[in-house]
Amino acid sequence: MAGALLAPLAHPALAGSPDAPVPAGTTTIDIAGHSVPVLKGGLYERYRSNPPLSVIEAEAPGLDLSWFKQLPKTRVDMGFESYSPNFYYKNSRITAVYTADLARLRELMPAQVLEQVQPLQVWPGRGLVAFTAYTYDYCDNDSYNEVALSIITNKPGQSNLGPLTLVGQAISKDFWGYVLKLPVNTELARVRGVVGYNLPKWLTDISRREEGASLSYDIIDSQTGNVDVIFKAKKLDDLSHDVGMVTNSFTNLDHNGQLTYGYATSRQTRHASSSSADAARLILGDGSLSTYIRSLQLGKLVKYEYVPEFQSALYAPKPLASLKDVH
Repeated sequence: MAGALLAPLAHPALAGSPDAPVPAGTTTIDIAGHSVPVLKGGLYERYRSNPPLSVIEAEAPGLDLSWFKQLPKTRVDMGFESYSPNFYYKNSRITAVYTADLARLRELMPAQVLEQVQPLQVWPGRGLVAFTAYTYDYCDNDSYNEVALSIITNKPGQSNLGPLTLVGQAISKDFWGYVLKLPVNTELARVRGVVGYNLPKWLTDISRREEGASLSYDIIDSQTGNVDVIFKAKKLDDLSHDVGMVTNSFTNLDHNGQLTYGYATSRQTRHASSSSADAARLILGDGSLSTYIRSLQLGKLVKYEYVPEFQSALYAPKPLASLKDVH
């Protein structure tokens, strides 16, 4: 089913995070008027999303970079100068797909977006959301953790036939969605996401823990500093080593209120899934993200995905009108 998708947002995120001391081992750069701390001597400081693959080979000699050698980068204006696609060389993720209240999901999507895509109805009154925790160990913008809460939708310009559409997306490995929440744990990821990709990102601490046969992500409430959400899941044993290609696309609004879309293509090299009810669970606290998740009235765990190894290429957004079949 779905790995998580990326998506939309409104302007409040542009206000940024409160001023904080620049962490040790970092230097400050300007991105679209934002002062952003980045890893001193890291990939982003040196290459601004366009490092030569020869540098990656030298710094991480064990990585298979053959796929990236087939993907040309182009210079783009995303509110700042960058390159598309952004490369993610070594990553892992866990995803839990749940049923959720369909009426509530529709309430949370802007009217302009709903004219083009709708939540998939898997049975009367129930849609689907994907909750994904990512760890990007090594990428063009250094390393960070991210959590995505996304509504699974149809593709713009195509019919929404509920379960049939879902099956079609699963067969083609081409998933569409609208992201509701997307916290990250570096200011570089936040600013690039908000300014360049129109994403609903905010900065907070997200830590990953491994405990024997399970792993957990602790998501801190940025207002209180307390743990708000714990996403705990199993490390599945029956891993496939067959390379699987998956595309996750999103529909959203840019900062001028215009419809856009973007996508990430992932090359999964170790992956497994389960529909067992105890494969993954969300432990909710009293913070704002937990309150938001409760409002979705999550139900049954439909599918869990354990992907301890994948690579990805994230493309810059384009006007939705440029997508075939959209009018």
